[in-house]
Amino acid sequence: MTEFVVRMANRPGMLAKLTETLAEVGVNIEALAAFGYDDTGVVRLVVDNAPAARSALREAGLAHDEHQILTTYLRHQPGQLASVARKLADAGVNVDALYVLHTNSEGIDLAISVDEPELASSYLSSR
Repeated sequence: MTEFVVRMANRPGMLAKLTETLAEVGVNIEALAAFGYDDTGVVRLVVDNAPAARSALREAGLAHDEHQILTTYLRHQPGQLASVARKLADAGVNVDALYVLHTNSEGIDLAISVDEPELASSYLSSR
């Protein structure tokens, strides 16, 4: 999976422009986090079609960075995320972003952006 980090002006209509740009080419957003700080808005998103998103963002003139995303599954039990976070920290892996992809009564699927994907992958579990 690929994460796109889009930085743009923090003003009305910018999020609409970004999401309309992706919708026009049929890209579905799987996870999104957005925040504004003073004049800058940052949107981090995971989509279902990275090549189409990449092309659409370029054509729209929306500057972006891309990062590999890892996924993991955690059971709904206290301490599950703490355990993964500690393992990554002890391995020297920094978590840049974390997204909830799906959740149900049994567990949660997460997407994680880290600075060392290859190293981190050995500490993450899938279903």
